[in-house]
Amino acid sequence: MEPEPGSEPISLSSSLHRVLGDLHQHPYPHVPNPPNCKKRASVALIVRVRPTFQHWPDSSSAAGARLPDRSLSVQQQLDAFFSQPWVQNGDPEVLFIKRASRVGDRWTGHVALPGGKRDPEDADDQAAAVREASEEIGLDLTTDDCICVGNLPERVVTTSWGSVPLMVLSTFVFLTTRSDSPTLKLQPTEVASTHWVSLRALLSPSLRTVEHVDVSARFAKQGGFAKRFVYRSTLGLMRFAAIRLTPTESLQCSSIPGFVPEDESLSDNRSLIHRWKTWCSKKPTDPGDRGSSLLLWGLTLGVLTDFLDMLPSSTAVQLWTYPTFTPPDLHLILSIMTYHLRRRNALQAKSGVRPNDALAALSVKTETESGHDQNAVGIEGLGVGRYRGSSVKAADGESYAVGILLKGYYDRLRLAIWVFLVWRLSAGSVAAFYAWKFLQHRGLTFWRR
Repeated sequence: MEPEPGSEPISLSSSLHRVLGDLHQHPYPHVPNPPNCKKRASVALIVRVRPTFQHWPDSSSAAGARLPDRSLSVQQQLDAFFSQPWVQNGDPEVLFIKRASRVGDRWTGHVALPGGKRDPEDADDQAAAVREASEEIGLDLTTDDCICVGNLPERVVTTSWGSVPLMVLSTFVFLTTRSDSPTLKLQPTEVASTHWVSLRALLSPSLRTVEHVDVSARFAKQGGFAKRFVYRSTLGLMRFAAIRLTPTESLQCSSIPGFVPEDESLSDNRSLIHRWKTWCSKKPTDPGDRGSSLLLWGLTLGVLTDFLDMLPSSTAVQLWTYPTFTPPDLHLILSIMTYHLRRRNALQAKSGVRPNDALAALSVKTETESGHDQNAVGIEGLGVGRYRGSSVKAADGESYAVGILLKGYYDRLRLAIWVFLVWRLSAGSVAAFYAWKFLQHRGLTFWRR
């Protein structure tokens, strides 16, 4: 939504007020589990407003002194909170966690939102998000200084190139009305650190970057190191859109193993062969490395893009880039094969279909009913998820911008990989043939001498 000509720019706090009100008034429909997939997970998108130096709240409106009136509706509570001068001039922020490094965890060391798998004792998906936030970071989202605003679009997280559903992911938005930082208690086995990041930073083009991911394990599940090395040498790394986070406030979990390096860890006495094999078996930047930069990417970036795209004049979708590969010839083939698809999807995304337009209940469709896989969110859930089913605005369920952009992309990506492999094989065969002919000619010339 663009401001009217001649009007003053809308502040980020005012935009957030409108977005939270819309989320509450227009909740997203529940998405049932697909066949043969029983798992559900929930995450909490926790928002706060940090006061600025020039508009610091006085003692009468300090934390805990002006709690939301629970007798009012959620919309009235939001209106009362955002009517305060320190809030109107404040800096909205979102809370992220960096997951602890754990063997066997597909999201080890990733930047994420607090949350996890729904347990049988959880009353609903929202209860799972509240429980996980309490267990992981020690934050109680049921207190009087916290408002549960609503939810974001639910999505089906998949693996095996979007063909096998893993779980349904639900995202719930909470607003903490405190003017100071809430006390957090980090679970060492789950969370390595927490980070408050400004919405201004998440919207900034200067902080956009890419994350390189080794996807060779997706191809060579059985075959060991040699097979993974062949796939990685051929396909290289996969490149995903990312945001380099610049936190305003961070909390490290100092009790995690390795926080204070041991003496033996300061010197690496491993053999060169062992180091080379280690490099070939992981991506260059280990997500579990506490010293590495904080990168928001993959599934969590998809969730945040859904949220940021609701803000007026947001460029979150325009700044988002399609997944691709590092080899130049594979990148070129994929770009050519998806050119028209990307242009078509971009036009659809700009047609005005936004999350708040999709208010109708969704009917679940299977792959055979729709003609293509509605669940595809990318490799190991690293892409951006989509609705399963249909709505009155989009017959195939793509009812928000990033989902529209990715429609059909991974199908073309798989085909591009096959074209690339045929191209490499053909080019290699031609090169080998001419090399053999050259050597044969040189050999005949030598013997004639």
